[in-house]
Amino acid sequence: MRVGFIGAGNMAGAIVRGIVASGSVAPEDVVVTSAHGSSARALARETGVDVLGTNEELVEQVGAGGVVVLAVKPHVIPEVLRPLQDLLAEHGSLVVSLAAGTTLARLEKLLPAGQAVVRVMPNVNAQIGAGMAAVCGNAEAGDEQVDSVVGLFEAVGRAIVLPERDFAAYSAIAGCSPAFVFTFIDALARGALRNGLPKAQAVRIAAQAVLGSAQMVLERAADGATPADLVDMVTSPGGTTVAGLVAMEEAGFSPAVVRGVQGAVQRDRELDG
Repeated sequence: MRVGFIGAGNMAGAIVRGIVASGSVAPEDVVVTSAHGSSARALARETGVDVLGTNEELVEQVGAGGVVVLAVKPHVIPEVLRPLQDLLAEHGSLVVSLAAGTTLARLEKLLPAGQAVVRVMPNVNAQIGAGMAAVCGNAEAGDEQVDSVVGLFEAVGRAIVLPERDFAAYSAIAGCSPAFVFTFIDALARGALRNGLPKAQAVRIAAQAVLGSAQMVLERAADGATPADLVDMVTSPGGTTVAGLVAMEEAGFSPAVVRGVQGAVQRDRELDG
């Protein structure tokens, strides 16, 4: 399978590095283009993939059975796809879009009739191989095609098939949440700074604690444990942890998180509309 990336920014670069490093796609089977060129050339030097001069060449080389990944900003997708209509209809490559807020219905209007297309919402953590991606195909995309896209994104983290109607909620807890977590880590560090711990050291300590806690949630979930169960495991009667939790809840911690998720969901729906 050949894979072509239209766009060579941070997300495309993370995916290319991941699939090449994992061996899921050989470097000679990956081609990239970039509007500015320099980012694609830098990525090629690093990974051994090929750089092409035009998007038309990319579609030609990917060919039938290949994947064309749209790794560009949502507002430029129409101008990117307009000159590719005939070539996509001729070759029948699978089109994969990473564009936020661009639904399958919108993509179908910009593509040839009957075009198989898959929408993917990755998150920023793909840049370090720890991403989370949601994948959804249109009616023309077969199960094998969707599974192949899941495989690509599992090279840079985890990926799941999710109905498009759930993408807004997914975006809030996977796409937006890294910013929420970064804010939480910074707040933990500021609390320690207030009590005499150097900020840089506090950030490292807090980040490692959050990383380990997330890993424990994932591992213990296999045994049926919930996050609430793990909270109970850490707290003891009259201890420091429960004192901190009560203080945080009195300040509105959990409701603030839920409101943050809801605010992100609402904005996503506004953008989709």
